[in-house]
Amino acid sequence: MPDKQLMPSIENRLAGLIEVSRRVKAEGDLIDRKVLKPTITISREFGCEGYPAAEKLKKILEEESGETWALVDRHLIDEVARHHDLEADILHNLGKRPRWLDDMLSSLSSKWKNEREDFQLLAQKVVSIATGGNAIIVGLGGAVITQSLKNCYHFRIFGSQEFKIHSIAQRARVSESEALAMIEKRQKAREKFVRDFLDQDINDSHFFHLLFNNDRNSAEAVAETVASYVFAHQ
Repeated sequence: MPDKQLMPSIENRLAGLIEVSRRVKAEGDLIDRKVLKPTITISREFGCEGYPAAEKLKKILEEESGETWALVDRHLIDEVARHHDLEADILHNLGKRPRWLDDMLSSLSSKWKNEREDFQLLAQKVVSIATGGNAIIVGLGGAVITQSLKNCYHFRIFGSQEFKIHSIAQRARVSESEALAMIEKRQKAREKFVRDFLDQDINDSHFFHLLFNNDRNSAEAVAETVASYVFAHQ
């Protein structure tokens, strides 16, 4: 239940991804497009307001561009994967994985043989979505996986322990002690995921265009700044 309180509706996110896929298909083969639509990745320490910022950012981008944007996370990708026809249609429309992705995936540690196969599929989906553009990718190691894609902009949100505990307790409707336990468990899991499969530290600031201190920047401020940055660099 707490997780469901922290993220936007899966139905709305799925509709957005389907619409973006349809738009890409209507515009033609991505390989022939000289200017790709931008994709934004948002990385955040667990407890920071990544989803609130992403939702506000989606609204700003859609109002400014007049186009639909997809808000993508692990739960959405899992939902798409449950519908094989839908998954094949969406990923076929969005794009083809670049050769460098295969090289990267082949270098993954052999000790993760079973998990690596799952991660390969996940990485391929993330790259396809990112290549299609008009996507906001939350988590998933997106900043690392898509680092070589020129249409991608990467942002990270961090905050003090006090801020994160208060934010989780309020948004997930749990006690502060429960919020602290969630933060410690989930942050370690996120860092382990990127370290094990990508051999990188997601806390490395070099992956990102901008960093935001959530104590001093509200979700609204983050969204407005990210939108301004992306539009200014198009």
